[in-house]
Amino acid sequence: MKAIKATEGTPYDAAKHFNVWGVKKITEEQTRRTTVSLSHFLPNGGAEMSSSDKERVYYMVSGSITVSGKNEKHVLNPGDLIYIAPGEERDMAVNGSEPAAVLVIIVTP
Repeated sequence: MKAIKATEGTPYDAAKHFNVWGVKKITEEQTRRTTVSLSHFLPNGGAEMSSSDKERVYYMVSGSITVSGKNEKHVLNPGDLIYIAPGEERDMAVNGSEPAAVLVIIVTP
């Protein structure tokens, strides 16, 4: 077991993201394949269209974000989550004038 306190974590900048800051709570170096981060998006924040070879799960803690794929859009609000398969493209945009917090879980193959 490994407990991570609220005050622990490593700040990071996510590639192809804007108006966002985050804290990696636990990384795949500490686990076998999983990274868990908390991303804080400012109003007008988001992420460019991109894909990854990793599985991703976004769980909305607060605020609202739209996650779009090539042919679909999903509005996420607190308590909602979305699973993004390896190779699947997505972009993200904060809805409205309130910041958004997203718990990000990434699983490496």
